[in-house]
Amino acid sequence: MSALLACPKHMEFGPCGGVEFDGSCEVSPHACVFLDTATVQFRGEVTIAPPTAAAASMRERLATTQIVVADFPARALSASSIAECAAILVGHADAVLAGDAGNARVQFPPAYRAHLIQSAGIPVWTGINNRDRNRVAIEGELAALADVGVAGVHCVTGDHTLTGDRPDAAPVFDLDSTRTTTVARAAGHLVSVGEAPATPPVDRRAARLVEKMRAGAEVCFVNHAGGVRPVREFIDSAQQLGATMAFIPCVPVVVDRESAELLESFTTLVLPEGLLARILAARDPFEEGIAAAVELSRELLQLDGVRGVNLSGGTSAGREAWFAEAIARIGAELR
Repeated sequence: MSALLACPKHMEFGPCGGVEFDGSCEVSPHACVFLDTATVQFRGEVTIAPPTAAAASMRERLATTQIVVADFPARALSASSIAECAAILVGHADAVLAGDAGNARVQFPPAYRAHLIQSAGIPVWTGINNRDRNRVAIEGELAALADVGVAGVHCVTGDHTLTGDRPDAAPVFDLDSTRTTTVARAAGHLVSVGEAPATPPVDRRAARLVEKMRAGAEVCFVNHAGGVRPVREFIDSAQQLGATMAFIPCVPVVVDRESAELLESFTTLVLPEGLLARILAARDPFEEGIAAAVELSRELLQLDGVRGVNLSGGTSAGREAWFAEAIARIGAELR
């Protein structure tokens, strides 16, 4: 049976970021079917449409300066929470990364959510997954996002519904992140993808990223990999294979035990050694967490190819605005 047919996500350009450290699939009782498969090469055609004004502006910023992208912590299905968090972050981040929830919760569609956030005055880098939509729905969302004028589109395959809050929902996976990248470029977007350097097969993650670049990706958000050294090694490997894209590493934002637990729930996430102990043992974890994120961000921004950082994380329900304040503090020190 081919990997495409055997993969629960029907991926063509696997593996996804959900492979466990032992190589097992996140939802099936067997090893990831791509572990013993050579990196799948992208051989399709990429249509490069004229960029939207917002995409052209963000592309220019990436070429001339380094940026701060902040995870957006607002409550799902709450326009008031979205407005509140956006107001806090205005002026302290160059864009917010507002993606589909990994846990498959119900939330506003990407284009409407982006419209609400940008109405508050901050650019949106929209995440869009393939778990919940077929290719027709994805094309519709991408058209709407172009009309809204988002700064970028982040294409992910998406976590399986069996791993989240809605196991009753049928997973779609009509496309995967690589195929969606091509569709997004054809819609005029600046397109980013993610890659997980610490996730098996570690030695082929850079090669997989290069295939995403060939499909049209211009930016890579580098998942939490354990600190500066592993990020540097991953970027070096990708560049040696021909990657010319911009890199935006994720920086963990931990300011209390709840934000630490949320990050630890991510599949195959690796945090810098001693980070959690340092913050949670501090007299004031909030202030220590801000200091640690600023410190790591500045170190990552020194790496060749890094054009920004992604302040990544969240906290428990009801504390979204409080967490946005922490991100705003970090962003203010970096910008």
